[in-house]
Order: sequence, then C-alpha cells, then structure tokens
Amino acid sequence: MHACLQYLCSRNVISESALRKALAEAGISTQSFGPDRPGPVICFFDAIDHSLCERVREFSGGGLERVLAIAPSDAALTNAGTWQLLQVGASEVFTWDHSADPVAEIACRLKRWAAVDELVESPAVQTTLVGQSPVWKKMLRRIVELAHFTDSTVLILGESGTGKELVARLVHALDPREKTGEFVVLDCATTVPELSGSEFFGHERGAFTGAVHARDGAFALADKGTLFLDEVGELPLPVQAQLLRAVQEHTYKRVGGNTWQTADFRLVCATNKDLYETVQQGEFRHDLYYRIATWIITLPPLRERRQDILPLARHFMRQLRPDAEPRDLDSSVREYLVQREYPGNVRELWQVIARMMDRHVGYGPVTVGDIPEDDRPREGQSNDWRDEAFERSIRHALLRGAKLKEIGRGAEEAAVRIALSDEQGNLQRAASRLGVTDRALQMRRASGRRPDSSNQA
Repeated sequence: MHACLQYLCSRNVISESALRKALAEAGISTQSFGPDRPGPVICFFDAIDHSLCERVREFSGGGLERVLAIAPSDAALTNAGTWQLLQVGASEVFTWDHSADPVAEIACRLKRWAAVDELVESPAVQTTLVGQSPVWKKMLRRIVELAHFTDSTVLILGESGTGKELVARLVHALDPREKTGEFVVLDCATTVPELSGSEFFGHERGAFTGAVHARDGAFALADKGTLFLDEVGELPLPVQAQLLRAVQEHTYKRVGGNTWQTADFRLVCATNKDLYETVQQGEFRHDLYYRIATWIITLPPLRERRQDILPLARHFMRQLRPDAEPRDLDSSVREYLVQREYPGNVRELWQVIARMMDRHVGYGPVTVGDIPEDDRPREGQSNDWRDEAFERSIRHALLRGAKLKEIGRGAEEAAVRIALSDEQGNLQRAASRLGVTDRALQMRRASGRRPDSSNQA
C-alpha cells in the first residue's frame, strides 16, 4: 500500500521521520502529495483552521481521493472541527492517541479503501455502472463497500431510469457470501393484492381455486441468493403487513400451509418515491420501512452527473455495435449530448444513442446528421450555459462562505478536469476546448496552477 503523507504538525508527539518509519514497517510506503501522485492522503495536523480546510479540500480533489486527517491529541480536535473537515473532503478524522496502535488503525483503513477501489475499477463494476464524475465515483465506492463488506438490507432510491436494478444486480454479484441462489426480481407495482401471498410465499396444492400444484414463491426462490423488491413503494398497505415477519425473521408460511419455512436471502428494495415521505403520509408502514432501510443508496439523476454523459454514450455505442470498431463523436454531437436534458435519465440517454446509431453509416465519427429530427434542439433554444444549475452552484458556494477568488479557482479546476475527462485524456483536444495551448494545460497539470492567459492561443 502507498499513501501521500502531509505533515502539518508542529507538536512533537511523533516526528515526521518516525511516522514515515512506523508506516513503512506496517507496509505503507509514503510520498509527498502532488497532482501526478494520486492516492489516499494522510494529513497530520495540530490545528483546525481555514488553511487546513483548504489543504484538505485540495487533497481530496472534489472527493476523488480519500484523506485521513489525524490530530496529535483531543486538544487539537473539536467536535465542530471534526464535522468541518468531513465537509471539505476528509474521509476519516481521529486523534493519534485514540488507540494503543494508531499505525495499525491507519493501515486498516488504507487496506479497506484499497480493496474498495480495486473492486470499483474491476470489470464487473466498470461495465455495469459507467462513470468517473466525483459524485458517481463516491456513489460507486459506497455501493461496493455495502455489497462486498456487509450482508445488510439495502434500499435504493432514485428517479426512473437512474439504474436502480443495475445497482441491485451488482450488490448480488459482489455479495461475499457463499451463495448458490439466484437474483430474484419481484415487481411490486404489478403484484395483485389477492395473489400477493402466493407471489411472495408460494402456496400448497388446493390452497385456492386453480391451485392444482404446490408453488414456490419469491422468498423460496431467493434462498441463498438475493431478493429484489422493485417499486416497493407501490405495495398496498395490506400486503405490507404480510411482509413484516418474513422480512425481519426470514420465515413464512405458504398459502394454505401450516409449516413455517425459512429462507436465507439478502433483501434489496428499490423505489422512485420518497419513501420516508410516504411513511409520514401514512401510505407506507413505518415498521416495514425501518426493516428494509438498513442502508439507503440514493442514485443521482443524470443532470447531477453530466460529466458522465460522454463516457456513458461511448459505452452504449460499444454495446450497440460490439463487433465494430469504436466510433468517435463529432464535437457538435458531444456538445449536443452534454447540453441535452434527460428527464428519463440514463435510460433516455441510451435510447438517444440507439437512435443515432440506427442512422449512422460508414466508419467515421457520429455526426449531427445522425441525430434524428425529433431529437434535435428546437430553433431558438438558448445556448447560455449560465443556467439555473450554474446559479444554484454559485449560490451554494456563497452560502458555504466561499469568496470570489476561491469560486473562480474552483470553477477553473472543475473545467480542466471535465475537459480532460470528456476528451479521454487527450491534451490537445482538451486544451482547444478550454481555449489554452497544449503547453499551458500541461504545465497547469504538472504544477497545479491555472493556465497562464498570456500563453493562450
């Protein structure tokens, strides 16, 4: 394991050299933080102030890198300061003397983070949930950690088309239990109340008219596997009552049966509703809610992860034409895709790409002519990028106390990061989009400073 060590402490609890030696003995190699040295950062500090918060914010890179902030003693760490460090990007905050073996504590956290990141970068995850934006990468880390390091019940929230079932399937795929069962889907929106008992628990022969054979329900089918209750917010109240014991104890009786059955499954639920709000309105049982919401994952809509639109588009293009050479996207098409609204989220983006690929011929890039007429921007549509979302971001920054210079620097850093991501690391194309020379952008990446306007083309 490796980490970047930033020693900002003046108190002699442990010297920097002694700390590096102790970490090395624990199998952790350390180096100084830099733009070309990604990885977790161990920040040793003795006072929480504005300067420290800015350094932690820089280390975290918008949440892409983990920061372990360590104070020498409780005297240097206030409750308010702890939360402040977490807000600016720290992943963990504790004191050096909070444990008899603080180096082992550091090693444990770095080991877990490395394992999570290895899974996030694995083909199983990268080919299922595509995206590298900070908000999405943090979401992937959370999903992977819950899936692989716990067996807890998970409730997935999100608008239609955000990928809730894909997340549920990934939770099943990464579940570390030795399982032989299947991933069983039950769509609660289509469950008929009169037949819900049979759908969930199965029935015995002769239990009701037409029950000529015994039948397993979803609980039995999911034994040793995962039970996914999709659109769980659509369950009628009487059906919710039937699920309480079964969800809590994993025991049930078949319809028409007297014998208690057991099933060992992981429960994953999903809904596009604000389920807590439905509880407040009396439309969903609070006791069932707290049984299925051990962990809650709220998937962001596509409008909150626009940086992922082009990587998703390229992924869908490869899926649609797996036997062909990958096609590029013309610059006008890229701009169109990023600026377009997607009420249907990722599912709608897939449909847009599918229609474009249906029209595309030849071996060159996809061009604007491949965009169907019904999908093209309406005449007179505003191209002003300073829309409501932009103003909300600026307002949020001001409310958090950010000053004009800080906001400008943050916007510039985000623009560079997004341009490089959209252009798949191609410096020349990214520099062209940013209006700077290749050399200026390269120097900026190396030094962490913004491109000098005097070097602009």
